[in-house]
Amino acid sequence: MSETAPERLSHRRVLNIAIPVVLSNATVPILGAVDTGVVGQMGLAAPIGAVGIGAVILSAFYWVFGFLRMGTVGLTAQADGQGDAGEVAALLTRALMIGLGAGVVIIVLQSALFWAAFQVSPASAEVEGLARQYMAVRIWSAPAAIALYGITGWLIAQERTRAVLVLQLWMNGLNIGLDVWFVIGLGWGVQGVALASAIAEWSGLALGLWFCRAVFAGTAWRAWRNVLDGARWRRMMGVNTDILIRSLLLQAIFVSFMFLGAGQGDVTLAANQVLIQFLMIASYALDGFAFSAEALVGKAAGARNIVRLRRAAVLVWGWGMASAGILAVTFALFGGLIVETMTTAPEVREIARLYLPYLVVLPLIGCSAFILDGIFVGATRSRDMRNMMAVSFCVYVVCVLTLEPAFGNHGLWISMLVSFVVRAATLAARYPALERAASR
Repeated sequence: MSETAPERLSHRRVLNIAIPVVLSNATVPILGAVDTGVVGQMGLAAPIGAVGIGAVILSAFYWVFGFLRMGTVGLTAQADGQGDAGEVAALLTRALMIGLGAGVVIIVLQSALFWAAFQVSPASAEVEGLARQYMAVRIWSAPAAIALYGITGWLIAQERTRAVLVLQLWMNGLNIGLDVWFVIGLGWGVQGVALASAIAEWSGLALGLWFCRAVFAGTAWRAWRNVLDGARWRRMMGVNTDILIRSLLLQAIFVSFMFLGAGQGDVTLAANQVLIQFLMIASYALDGFAFSAEALVGKAAGARNIVRLRRAAVLVWGWGMASAGILAVTFALFGGLIVETMTTAPEVREIARLYLPYLVVLPLIGCSAFILDGIFVGATRSRDMRNMMAVSFCVYVVCVLTLEPAFGNHGLWISMLVSFVVRAATLAARYPALERAASR
């Protein structure tokens, strides 16, 4: 099929998908700050630590199922591009089944999971006790939290990122309001923070389902022969498994980076933690364009329209690189000021400034990797994503083993940057195969 209406795949369309995602991501750190600030009004250190460690542990459990969003985007966008409304509806049902089922499993296994978490991340008896109280309440919203990954992916696939923004604003706004009421007004402490999050997540699921109401008005979402079709389930699980492995390898890079940084001393560890926030800012900003690639490339791949697929890839990459350039200039001009607002320790500020140049170039180096990830998600080339991430991880390990002993923390940051370069280069090398597969 040739591109007969290029104006439909425009810069405006890319931005209409990307900007709501960027705004949605911007609300994430605000909620964490409010949680900490509200508990901080109790005047004790232990509740702050308990909420922090409890939230990190639960987020880690839920993150394992983050593949559900990425896998759902690619498959749904392709079904939409093929004009298969029945499969689009069935994919929503499958995503909800996986999400709700996974949440129930986490609830059933909570005692074992909590025990394992505190073996890996020990805390004082007081903090652990309060963290367990927090998690024992919030764990009951696990089905909603994980199912929301599927709903979010399904909405993104149809370019409904404004709905995703509204969903995020609703959940975070309700969570913040309930935080203040439950903790400051009613004095419920860490359990109040947990209950606020649980209510917000269940209400978010309800709102997400309401955004999908047009599907539920029909019958395709419960056409069980299609929903439970073995071949379609195997494809969905294959894509999701590949993405999970890829994500675990990526997480291993970040976790090992922090652990190895700890070996450089407390000051260097603290400086790295400050600078990692620059990476988080860049990833939040560039995520919007990666999501644009997922949706637009997925639809083009589903329609077997190579011209449109290539145009989507070029448009999104161009906007991503422009955004990366803005981030690089911002970090170069204001990075020192940002560091000073994040820490008052003079020695941490000094070390952070020493390594700041790596963060200035990181958006430009990492942008192609982020955008190519989105392109490959949309085309459901998850095996390539898994394999190229494995190559990137192996190169990172070799770099760390050779550079870190010789150059210390400089070697760690260089290894991190090299991993982004290798990831982008290997995915780019596989792009021609992606086009060939999409044309068949």
